[in-house]
Amino acid sequence: MDEPGLTVELHQAAPIPLAVTLSCAPAEMLALVGPSGSGKTTILRAIAGLYTPSAGRVVCGGETWLDTAAGTALPPHRRRAGLVFQHYALFPHMTSLANVTAAMGHRPAAERQAEARRLLALVHLDRLERRYPAELSGGQQQRVALARALARDPAVLLLDEPFSAVDRRVRRELHAELATIRAAVRVPILLVTHDLDEAAGLADRLAVIDRGDILQVGVPADVLARPASARVAEALDLAMPAPGG
Repeated sequence: MDEPGLTVELHQAAPIPLAVTLSCAPAEMLALVGPSGSGKTTILRAIAGLYTPSAGRVVCGGETWLDTAAGTALPPHRRRAGLVFQHYALFPHMTSLANVTAAMGHRPAAERQAEARRLLALVHLDRLERRYPAELSGGQQQRVALARALARDPAVLLLDEPFSAVDRRVRRELHAELATIRAAVRVPILLVTHDLDEAAGLADRLAVIDRGDILQVGVPADVLARPASARVAEALDLAMPAPGG
């Protein structure tokens, strides 16, 4: 029987090499780190159903979303995945409230606006619900994107470089809000980031990826202090510790 949480196996030789086996428990945050082009975003897209690998299996919350051996591949709208992109991907012609409400097709129409307002309040945007994306700062747009991801009642949150387009002060604020959201929703969270300090500060575990391979998984402090190989150190742009150090 599949455990609650998220389990992922993805395998293919081309066009994007993948040799991925990972898991993430409810309320756990797993950071995916590695060089550009290493496959991190492809992993998120495969979980969300936006990309189908040659072979693989994705199980979330006890439900099989992908099993290539069995011919199972649920379309994205049937996967309860909340995906937040680096550049927000908001509908420019919709207000903040409408952007969040648009993700609630699974809810009765009469419930949608009240729930969208609750989610905007959770990300501290309850006074800006009538503003359009062009009238919001980058940090505010990212908060709307987070609220919209939560509007799907997700079984997993997939965050693809969500804080890289905002300045350091706003990033700290968003980190704090993500901690609040994490406590509220208690679902597995996968965070793709190039910022090792961000990964170490936010994530419970770190998965180092290079050319589609999972090279090392562990507590961030352990991985960063003791990379398992020269390839891991190179993927993280770290110096290898001296023998016996």
